Amino acid sequence: MANQQNNARPPLANGFINLNKPIGITSMEALRQIKRITGQRQKVGHCGTMDPLARGVLPVCFGQATRLMDHVVGGIKRYRMDIALGVSTSTYDAEGEVVKTGDYAGITEAMVEENLRPWFGLVKQTPPMYSAIKVDGQRLYKLARAGIEVEREAREVEIHDITIVEFAPPKLTLDVECGRGTYMRSLAHDLGESLGCGGHVTDLERQLCAGFPVSEAVTLEQLEEAGDGPDGWRKHLFPVDWVLRSLKSITLGQKAEEDLRQGRTVTLGRPELEVGYLEECRAYNSEGVFLAVVRFDRPTNSWQPVKVFKSEAPSPYAPASV
Repeated sequence: MANQQNNARPPLANGFINLNKPIGITSMEALRQIKRITGQRQKVGHCGTMDPLARGVLPVCFGQATRLMDHVVGGIKRYRMDIALGVSTSTYDAEGEVVKTGDYAGITEAMVEENLRPWFGLVKQTPPMYSAIKVDGQRLYKLARAGIEVEREAREVEIHDITIVEFAPPKLTLDVECGRGTYMRSLAHDLGESLGCGGHVTDLERQLCAGFPVSEAVTLEQLEEAGDGPDGWRKHLFPVDWVLRSLKSITLGQKAEEDLRQGRTVTLGRPELEVGYLEECRAYNSEGVFLAVVRFDRPTNSWQPVKVFKSEAPSPYAPASV
């Protein structure tokens, strides 16, 4: 009996871990370690690939939370990046071979500001060869390691803000706030090219991802030391609906709850809160249990289920608690 208990799988976890990924490992390696530490083997995923050079926030979702991965991947991100001016590398970071050097002596902070302006807003960015993007079924970084360079299609990304934190040539430190798919290494490389001296990333920290701050992130070592059980690593779990806090919320009665749990449209009176056509909201029952993401259809005064969740415990983010 004892062996059966020891070999039993731990109960399925639901929620998010705000992981502080260390330098030197890939996102997939961090995920493998998370699975080993937690014993969770299925329905576990990371929200956005990070380079081995990068450290900082890597949200990891468990169970029901995997259905909200897009909300995290598509969220606002903030990075702090150190750039070494005067040297361009094959990987656009410190791990690559030096391919070009340039004189940065005449570069001023005003010149940096001027050359950063074109990168504000919606911009086209070419992914680096050393990236996980596939071209004709091949990962770019595998082609790059084989000495093959291929044409990469520029992608539209959005950069909300760039702030110069420190300018002490050859070191340049930037804070960058951006949307999904933005490559910091490409930004550093392109800035160096526009300045005429070259540049590459020497340090990169993701300080924020979809509301998860690095100040509250937990390390692999801390999770390991916490162990299992309710007071173990699970105490670091954020509730499934944590990432939806920016959405408005509604409370449903018992009959509406039953319909929603079955995936049926719920017809109510006109909502008290101001809701736009097809706007998505959080739905809870009278006990504060998170039920679903719903979409309001104004012509029929009905709530259509977008994603229904199997939750049992009341959420601290239910309407009465917000």
